[in-house]
This record gives sequence, C-alpha cells and structure tokens, in this order.
Amino acid sequence: MGMPSLLLCGVSIALPLFVTADECKEIEMYNETISESQPFAFNCTYTLLTNMAVNLTWYKTFSKIPVTKNRQSRIHQDQTWILFLPLAQEDSEIYQCVIRNTDGCYSLPVNLTVYKKHSCGSSIRSPMNSLDDYQQILPIGKSGSLNCPLYFPESCILDSIKWYKDCEEIKMGKQFAPSGTKLLVDNVSAEDHGNYACTARLTHIGRQFTVRKSISVNTKEVGYGGRIPNITYPKNNSIEVQLGSTLIVDCNITDVKENSNLRCWRAHGTLVDEYYKDSKRIREGIETNVSLKDNIFYTMNITFSEVKMEDYGLPFMCHAGVSAAYIILTLPAPDFRAYLIGGVFALLLLVLSILCIYNSFKIDIILWYRSAFYSTQTIDDEKVYDAYVLYPKCPRESQGHDVDTLVLKLLPEVLEKQCGYKLFIFGRDEFPGQAVANVIDENIKLCRRLIVIVAPESSGFSLLKNMSEEQIAVYNALIQDGMKVILIELEKIKDYSTMPESIQYIRQKHGAIRWSGDFAEQSQCAKTKFWKNVRYRMPPRRYPPSSPVQLLKHPCSCMAGKWDVDMGFVTR
Repeated sequence: MGMPSLLLCGVSIALPLFVTADECKEIEMYNETISESQPFAFNCTYTLLTNMAVNLTWYKTFSKIPVTKNRQSRIHQDQTWILFLPLAQEDSEIYQCVIRNTDGCYSLPVNLTVYKKHSCGSSIRSPMNSLDDYQQILPIGKSGSLNCPLYFPESCILDSIKWYKDCEEIKMGKQFAPSGTKLLVDNVSAEDHGNYACTARLTHIGRQFTVRKSISVNTKEVGYGGRIPNITYPKNNSIEVQLGSTLIVDCNITDVKENSNLRCWRAHGTLVDEYYKDSKRIREGIETNVSLKDNIFYTMNITFSEVKMEDYGLPFMCHAGVSAAYIILTLPAPDFRAYLIGGVFALLLLVLSILCIYNSFKIDIILWYRSAFYSTQTIDDEKVYDAYVLYPKCPRESQGHDVDTLVLKLLPEVLEKQCGYKLFIFGRDEFPGQAVANVIDENIKLCRRLIVIVAPESSGFSLLKNMSEEQIAVYNALIQDGMKVILIELEKIKDYSTMPESIQYIRQKHGAIRWSGDFAEQSQCAKTKFWKNVRYRMPPRRYPPSSPVQLLKHPCSCMAGKWDVDMGFVTR
C-alpha cells in the first residue's frame, strides 16, 4: 500500500506542472538545425517578458520532464539557457521554455534538429549553404568583418578562436586580422566569397569541447547613400568615471539588413583588442543583434576592467562602416556640497570641542589669563578692599569653631597671604568703639565683593536672621551697589527655605561654593579646586602677596604667572 501511495503522490505533484505547461500561451516557434558532436546553447529571452522577475523552466516537450539543472549533466539548464555538451542525434526534439510571471504563463518552443555533417577531413565535403550555415556578406572594395556566432552562457569560457576558408586555416596578415570573435577583412574582393568556418575551444567545469560554426559568405557591391549606419549611442559625449573603477559602454547601431559593415571599437586609431593585447585591460565585447522589420539593431560594448589616468581625455571610437562616434572619459567633478557639509561639520566640531574644553577648564583659563595679562597695580575705583566677609556668629562650639577657622585663619592665609587680596572681616578689622552700623555701612562700600558664609540650619544657627550686619551688608551689596556676592556653604544645605530671603535670593542668582578640605592651616593651597572657585569669583588681583618671606612659606602662591603654577589642572 505504501508504494502505490508514493506513486500517486508523485503523479499529483507532477500533473499540475504538465497541465500548466500545456495551458501556457505559445509566443513564437524557433527552428534550430545544428550538426552533431559539438556544444550548443539556446537562450530563452523574450524582451517583453524576461525584463522582469520571472520563473523560467525548460522542458522536453514530448516527455514533459523538466530539464535538469545539474551542471555535470550533458543536457542541463543554466540560468535562462539550455545547454548541450555536446549534441547527439537523439537530441532532436521540441524543447519548451516556460515563462511564468505575474501576468501569466508563456511558452517559447524550440524545434531542434540535429544532423550528421561531414567534416573537412572526410572524403565527402559538405555542400555550399549547409543547413546550419550562417549567411554573411562582405562589401566589395571596402573593409568588412565576419562574426563568429559564439553564443553561450557565462559558465562557458571561449578562447583559441581560429578561422578557415574552404577547410584551410586563414593566415593572418595584411588582409585578414582577428579581433575577438570577429575576422576583419581589408579591401574585400569578389574572390573573398566562399565557405568560411570558425572554431573555438569551450571550457565548462574543467571539460573542454570544440565549437565549430560554418559561415557562407557572399561578396557584393554595397552602396551607402541613404543606407549609412546610424549610431544611436554614443553621441560624441563624455562619461564621468572614478579612477580605478570598472566601466562597460555599449555602442548601439541601427543598420539595414543588406549592409555588412565593419563594426568595432578603436583607440589611438587601432583596434582596442590589438592596442591592449598585452594587458587586456580594455577589451571589445561580443556583438549581439536583434532583427527588426527592415533593420538590424547591433550592440557592441567596450569593457574597461580598470580605468587608469591615461584613459582620461582619450577618444574611444565606435565605428560602423563610414559612421563613427566617440566617448571621452573624464574625472567626476568635485562634489562641493560634500566639501561644504564636511567643512561646516568640521567647524561645528571644532567649536563644540573648544566649548567643551573651555567649560571643563574655564576657571583655570581665566585664572591664567589674569595672572598673565592683568597688572598688579591698583586701579582708581575708590575701593579699598577686595571683599567684605559676612559670616554667622554661632553660639555652639563645634560649628562655630569651624566657621571661625575658615573666616579668621584660612581666608586670610590663602586670599591675603598667597594671592594678595585685601579682605575686611568684621570682628577683626574694625576699630574699637565704632558703632556697628557705621562700620558696616562705611566699609561695605569700600569692597568689590561680598563673601557670605552660611552653615546648615539643622546645626541650630539663626543664619544671620535679624542681624543688623546681615541686613546692612546685603542691602548695600544687592540694592545700592549691585555688588557681586560669593556664597560659601560650610556643609551641604538641603533646605534653603529656612534661610533669610536675601540668602535665598543670592543662592538662586549666584549659586554657591561648598567648602571641601580640612581646617589645617598648613594644608591650604590656592591651587586646589575650592580655592580656584573662590579666586575665580574674586576680582583680578591688584596687589602683590604680603612679603617675600611669606612667599617662601607658600609654594602655592598666586604670584607666579606661569601656566604650570596658576593654570595647572590640579585637584585637591
């Protein structure tokens, strides 16, 4: 029961293929008569159908069996081709090319007849105009060419082409010259008619065969008049191509069927195959043709395997009889848009890089600039001090000790001794017996900056609330003089809502610097990150440090104007 089931399954699969092939619309019947024992190939091409995505299959019509695609088989399908390696007499049959696309199903039948042809070496000579002879014409008194019709798929390599006339090999010389698959004939005479043949060696997957094509040649007078070949492309135009690239250019020619003009590509006045015979970098392709109602449309290409600088500016001529047209290769014009976009992108990248560097090292750059270009002489702005220091008077010992250490020891140590600033610190610089309000009001107007020290509310401090010093200082700084304020946080303050509104305003407008480091006087250096931030917000230094003796004690002094001292990228 298993075997009948398998047979039934196979029939059910194959039957739709047969039915579909039979129901396909037949387009045109081709008749091919070829002699046995040589390779033969037929390409299933129909322009209106095969110029789009199609499903193409070859069949043996009588057996309705698809032709195998096994390349080792003597008869197999190779892409759109059916290939016989070689032909045998039993291959005579109708073969059907079935094309399926979105529009439907079409078939191109090929009636292949294989006959036995007597070779030149046999006692029986083939008669003139054998069944598979190709008819070609040479123009008397002019130059002409014969084409060896070698049409095979790309998997077949053709070389070693030889030409014969009346079974004798033609000696190449002044009148005859090979050019690819062509035989160029110069100064044709009436005696040049006869039976010609061309042979070539065909290599397919390591196997070699000999292809022989017979050509029946007639000679006759051919007048041009209105029968001059028309070269539709090229049109004496230039082609932009990159150096080192591969290029293929078609020469399209329309000629009447009676003409047998020489069609070729030339460079330097010589056939390209001859001129580049050593390097074979530039070659003339195989000529193809399509027969129209009254004319034949020829296509003959020239292939540049690698475009070199010597090819630019040189005319490559396509000849068809008395007609000629050329192409000139040129380098592509520079794409200024690409350069412009690249330039703008590079400029933006440069600007962004400069901005990133500046933002990262802004403080160091400004401090270096001040040390390098600002004079240490005083200016006439009627100010005496560089900064007024405002800080809370804390009742608790732990926090109050840190505030006092920062204000009374560290600020003077760094800003005054190392950097040469003048500070007014209430509690240190006022004269005894002076009224507090008068001291603050008079001295705040003599300062260029206001330094405000704040500590967390959670430490139990009043944060300057209701202190006349804070009120007067802030009023003068913010309202009257528009003085810049430097806010220093002793510790991180999480909630500013408990601070006086003036401090909240300063924090919002000017930001804050948070203290970092220990409170040891000996460890303070003007080049650490915290002190750089303070110095950045201070005015440019106007005075030299206190004395040469103190400069020796502080190697971090701001006095040096060199990059490695004041601009050095140092963190604490």
